[in-house]
Amino acid sequence: MSADPAEPVYRNPVLDADWSDPDVIRVGDDFYLTASSFGRVPGLPLLHSRDLVNWTLVGHALQRLEPESEFAAPRHDCGVWAPSLRHHDGRFWIFWGDPDRGVFQVNAPEIRGPWTRPHLVKAGKGLIDPCPLWDDETGEAYLVHAWAKSRSGVKNRLTGHRMHPHGTELLDEGKVIVDGDRIPGWFTLEGPKLYRHDGWFWIFAPAGGVETGWQGAFRSRAFFGPYEEKVVLEQKDTDVNGPHQGGWVRTPSGEDWFLHFQQRGTYGRVVHLQPMRWGGGGGTSRSSEAESGGGWPVIGDDGAPVAEHRRPDLPPQPPAAPATDDDFPGGRPGRQWQWTANPRDGWATHHSADGLRLTCVRTPDAHDLRALPNVLTQRLPGTPCTVEVDLRLDDGEPGARAGLAVLGDAYSWIGLQRGPDGTVRLVHRFAETVADQERDAAPPRPAPGGRARLRVDIDAGARCRFSYDTGDTGDTANTADTGDGAGQGGFRPSGQVFAATPWRWVGALLGLVALAPTGQGHAGTATFTQFRIRIQEKRADR
Repeated sequence: MSADPAEPVYRNPVLDADWSDPDVIRVGDDFYLTASSFGRVPGLPLLHSRDLVNWTLVGHALQRLEPESEFAAPRHDCGVWAPSLRHHDGRFWIFWGDPDRGVFQVNAPEIRGPWTRPHLVKAGKGLIDPCPLWDDETGEAYLVHAWAKSRSGVKNRLTGHRMHPHGTELLDEGKVIVDGDRIPGWFTLEGPKLYRHDGWFWIFAPAGGVETGWQGAFRSRAFFGPYEEKVVLEQKDTDVNGPHQGGWVRTPSGEDWFLHFQQRGTYGRVVHLQPMRWGGGGGTSRSSEAESGGGWPVIGDDGAPVAEHRRPDLPPQPPAAPATDDDFPGGRPGRQWQWTANPRDGWATHHSADGLRLTCVRTPDAHDLRALPNVLTQRLPGTPCTVEVDLRLDDGEPGARAGLAVLGDAYSWIGLQRGPDGTVRLVHRFAETVADQERDAAPPRPAPGGRARLRVDIDAGARCRFSYDTGDTGDTANTADTGDGAGQGGFRPSGQVFAATPWRWVGALLGLVALAPTGQGHAGTATFTQFRIRIQEKRADR
């Protein structure tokens, strides 16, 4: 949701959707942010802002996941974890950890590219959350990363390396520079962001887990330590659980701000903006405030997250937010869309008109959308909303189907399917988390002309109510005409309420899909038009 620049305050979250593990930098008057993209393609989203409140999606730094063969099928919780974004020597740099492969890096002369292909900086399992630092005072370069116990058997510690200034290789075997097991009460230390400030090396790093954790700060006069620590942001008596993992940025006027995530279950990790200043006391060392160069960072309201705050001292900007709606001009999806695996030629057809024309891809996994690489997805808004799209199932083979899905460990979708006799019916199906195949959520219904407008109403608890409009006035059962001109028959509810679920690390997704069972020959196409999301900010939680 965009923010009105005429208002003197902004309200959190500033990015109310799953922009997981954000990192932020400033270059001149522009702010840039990237986030985890896991197994979706394209990856490494690139967002731009001039006021830290209104953000737009301007592209992606990673067009395909590598090795390509490993991401030919969905790996929803793997791939790109917790990237770090930096600007050095006239280039943009992004480092990230693939928990199964190691630390990767890409770079580009401009934020919109062209970006290099991924370069493996350090191979190994369980290497996550890397962050580089080029020290302008000494000309040295460094890298710090965390560990994923699921792959390495190790966690709760940060490892530091000297790095070649070209950012292509590490110059030593690495050393544990912060061991969370040695700090009473600290666990799951991860997500480090490395800075140089007032003669100190600073590591901003979260601990305590995504649901209930806190943000820590560590400082040392030498990169390899020893470091002292302090908790600088935690929930306290607010309703913002686990506020942590993000990046510090300074405006041209000298204001300091911190962007971090909050885990919101099905909605994923939404992004908050916190005021920040330097001067807090504490820490585990006995150094004086004069020696410490201004003390510790103070984030939010004396270490508690703010729900709203005075806007940053930056020029007013027009309201903006990452795009959601799409008319698919020329058959091309907008930047907000990502495939669930590396795409293949022929999944979408470019043409001269509007509308997304998807091939009904033949697959042995037609019974389970979670296993399909050819689902086109975008993030589920964190605010109650209504999602609609027009669908036409074009001439094709029996079994060809297409629709609109809410996708997670469990999923539900509504759409059209061609029967053995060539007729098209409206179908609505779902699969529970433990189920290995879907089943009907409602009986199939006629869809004259092979067309329908599909709708999902999603409330504040991520409960989804599916409905459809086929324009068929002959079927009057359960008619619920909304009066919005959607069709002569009006929208009719379908099935029971579906409670959306996240993946392990990823929020639920909205998806468009076209598929067909295995067989020979072309199975036909489906055309989606007028994809719309209407935010219902004050809608009652029914």
